[in-house]
Amino acid sequence: MSLMANLYVGTSGLMTSQNALNTTAHNMANLDTEGYTRQQVSQGTRAYQTLEKKNEAIAWKQIGTGVNYNNCKQVRSEFLDTSYRQESGRLAFYDVSIKGLEEIEDQLQEMNGSEFAESLNNLWVSVQELAKDPCSAVTQSSFVTRANEFLTRAKSVYDGLVSYQENLDSTVKDMCNEINKIGDRIKVLNNEIVNIESGREEKANDLRDERNLLLDKLGEYGKIEYQEDVFGNVAVLFEGSSFVTTDHVNHLAIDTKWGSPVGYATPYWEYAAKTVDNRDGTKSVVSIDGAHIFDLTQNISTSTNTDIGKLRAVLLARGDHNATYHDISEDTEYYNTHVAQSVIMNVEAEFDQMVNNIMTVINDIMENAESNPSFIDGSVGEAKEFTLFSCANEEDKLIYDISEDKPAGTVLTGFTIKNTQINPKLIQEPTLFTFRTVDGNEDNDTITKLKEAFTKEAYCLNPNVTTRNSFITYYNSLVSQVANSGDVYNSIKEAQEQTVSAVSSAREQIVGVSSDEELEFMIMFQNAYNASSRYINVVSEMLEHLVSTLGS
Repeated sequence: MSLMANLYVGTSGLMTSQNALNTTAHNMANLDTEGYTRQQVSQGTRAYQTLEKKNEAIAWKQIGTGVNYNNCKQVRSEFLDTSYRQESGRLAFYDVSIKGLEEIEDQLQEMNGSEFAESLNNLWVSVQELAKDPCSAVTQSSFVTRANEFLTRAKSVYDGLVSYQENLDSTVKDMCNEINKIGDRIKVLNNEIVNIESGREEKANDLRDERNLLLDKLGEYGKIEYQEDVFGNVAVLFEGSSFVTTDHVNHLAIDTKWGSPVGYATPYWEYAAKTVDNRDGTKSVVSIDGAHIFDLTQNISTSTNTDIGKLRAVLLARGDHNATYHDISEDTEYYNTHVAQSVIMNVEAEFDQMVNNIMTVINDIMENAESNPSFIDGSVGEAKEFTLFSCANEEDKLIYDISEDKPAGTVLTGFTIKNTQINPKLIQEPTLFTFRTVDGNEDNDTITKLKEAFTKEAYCLNPNVTTRNSFITYYNSLVSQVANSGDVYNSIKEAQEQTVSAVSSAREQIVGVSSDEELEFMIMFQNAYNASSRYINVVSEMLEHLVSTLGS
């Protein structure tokens, strides 16, 4: 090889070392950048120049022609990326679930600084005081007052649960919009990455970092699967359905008409909904059957990966309607499929069932009491007017169930928290129900039945619980159930946090930038640059010597 050719060998070393220094500086500059992946220079030898070939020799006589800058690659682990996105999605699911249980605990335990349990206990105390002196105007007034206080606070608790449902519902649309934005951005990045890398001269590493960060965020919303093709496009599946493809994004849409009886937001795949064309060129959705993103009737299980993503967690926690005791008593299978897995609907139904049982039993006892004013007046048909609880509006007592799981036109009747009030006549005149029989004696039989009603253990929280409670213990059992569920979910969350932390740490060891390590590389490449420079100087001096010698 000529001395002139050796100059190119030195030049290749300069260029490669300079590129390596630039890459190291880029790593150092992005030391704290979220989602940044450490970049690494890949070097290789240029083609050797063969001077002599001898078959009997161990190797041919060859001369190196320099070093090549092959590419600048990202250092990532596909296995750890997949694990992190799945486990972080599972952590997000339990995080949302725990927050829902904590909110429910707040609603059940505190209302304007006073526990609901206090109002229930006060009602029981008023019954006991009434038993001591049934005909006293004081004890009668106290009984009506405490009943009114009990119902008022029950409504407040129930309204608080409904309000939280509505808050969760408002987040569903925001989540779907964010998911759509992520999908749109991934598609844009796919195109930019393909355009840059199609020439096979460089890697769009910074764009790949942004895309990987978006996949991390998308994994928190739901279960994702993805695959990169040979051109650099990433195709993404969200909850098992195609989301991002090479040429388009299948958007999520929100329905408030077909998926929920009370108009709660139901996410669905826009492309899969049944639509009709309007005269103005737009389309109207007529059905979202088959377009649902989630099957919320599935059991929550880690083995089937149905506990991944905060969007699913929000939908499960919120439910699709405001539950009442009908959701428990009508159909056990319906309860297990549509109510049990929603923490809010489950508590709403159990809470409403407790209040319904108390109101119904008290009304039945008073309606059939000998001291009922209607019996005393002889107008038996009017007896119900003098029960303690009544419907605010008789039409409200008829609840038309429009869910798909029950026959059309099914009518549910009975007292619920929302449609009940204290009998207005007793509010105006608490002593109207005198608890005195026709012959003027105290109606001790009715009082005894009222006391027994509060202590009789005949009520289960739901069809899956066999332990029976009285009115006095029912509410404590309900609160304990929520607390126990919170402890279970919290244990799962803590274990999941450790899993995510371990996977994240292992991934960070690979993709993260170490300032000490990069400084070592910088010194190494700087020395390599200096060595190439000195090599060129030596070759230059040799050429100068030869020219000077031959010239003289």
